[in-house]
Order: sequence, then C-alpha cells, then structure tokens
Amino acid sequence: MSLHIAHVDCDCFFAAVEVLDNPALRGKPVIVGGQGRRGVVATCSYEARKYGVHSAMPTFIARDKCPHGIFLTPRKERYKEVSRAIFRIFRQYTSLVEPVSIDEAYLDLSAYGNHSVQTAWRIKQEVKAKTGITISVGVAPNLFLSKMASDLEKPDGFTVIRQEQALDLLRDLPVGKLRGVGPRTEAKMHQLGCYKISDLHRFNLQQMIRLFGKRGEAFY
Repeated sequence: MSLHIAHVDCDCFFAAVEVLDNPALRGKPVIVGGQGRRGVVATCSYEARKYGVHSAMPTFIARDKCPHGIFLTPRKERYKEVSRAIFRIFRQYTSLVEPVSIDEAYLDLSAYGNHSVQTAWRIKQEVKAKTGITISVGVAPNLFLSKMASDLEKPDGFTVIRQEQALDLLRDLPVGKLRGVGPRTEAKMHQLGCYKISDLHRFNLQQMIRLFGKRGEAFY
C-alpha cells in the first residue's frame, strides 16, 4: 500500500507564534489562555509542559504548577494570519487538504506517487523557512497511521510508518494512542486489563461494539 497521506501538526502553535513575534520568550514557559478565574490554557510551550501544564487545564491550576510561567492572552487574529500562510503552502502542493483545526491538517499526496515522502519533507522545510513555525509530520498509508506517526517524535518530528511496520509498531503502544480514545475510554480499557494495543486483540468485532458502542468498530 502506498504512502500518500501526511498528517501535519504545528508544534504548540499559539505559543510558537508568540515566540516568533517575541524571540525573548524562546526557551521560557509560555502559557497562552484565558486569564480570568474561569480561564483555561489554550496551549503552552514544551518548557511549561515540564511542570505538568497542558491544554484545557484551568489557568489557576497552571499558575500553581508553574508560578514563574509567562501567561499571555490569545491573539486569535494573529494566529489565523499565520495559519492562513501555512495552509497556503499546503495547497501549493495539493488541493486535497483536510483541515482538522487552525494548526492541523491531513494532506493527500498520492499525486506524487513514490515521491510522497520526499514531498512531505519539502512541505515541512518550506513551512519553517517561510513562516518560522515548526511542524511535526507523519506519513503513512491512511489517516489513522499518519496521525499516530506525527505524534511519535514531537516536536519538529518527521515519521514514516509503512504498511509492513504498522502491526509491530502498534502492538506495544499504550491504548491511549488509538485515535478516538479519550481519558474515560482509556480508563475503561484499563479496567478490562488492556494497557497496550495488543491487549485488545483478544476481543472480536461484536465484543468491541458491545463494549465501546459505535466506536468499537473503529477501534477494531
């Protein structure tokens, strides 16, 4: 099966734009999000993540975990501007772009045949050169594997998963790496004694659907 799907994901996008516009922030724990009592973290730099800060965390908890962090209010229009520049680069290579969010997309590179991996690498380099933003890229035969690939070597990663590698790679990964498995589903899988993806192999399709509803078929 050919390698023609690329998943591209900007690294800590909002925080990366803030560092791009203010280089003095580089290497510091930058936390972007609402500043009020009910505010939440939109994203944060890897330096902030070392202290346990993560997206969707209430801002007041983030302040407790990282009191010396640099807390910034989101600049949505600026992020949209940089996002448009990045997506313009994507569309120079292919019209088959499926946006997932402001900083994430799937690209169909099948038109490049055996050169799809090299093309994905060029896209990564061009985004960095023209916008200053690093992206992590995963290339694989399908959406599921390409998304997983882009997550494996963040930040600034580039990972290729070939069809013949997929089963060996997936076998020992945590079940939480499966697309669509959130905290609750992961906890349920743990209750069933399933910690690695290979642990799910003992369930047939009907059992998976009974356990996880419609998503069970996708997991299977």
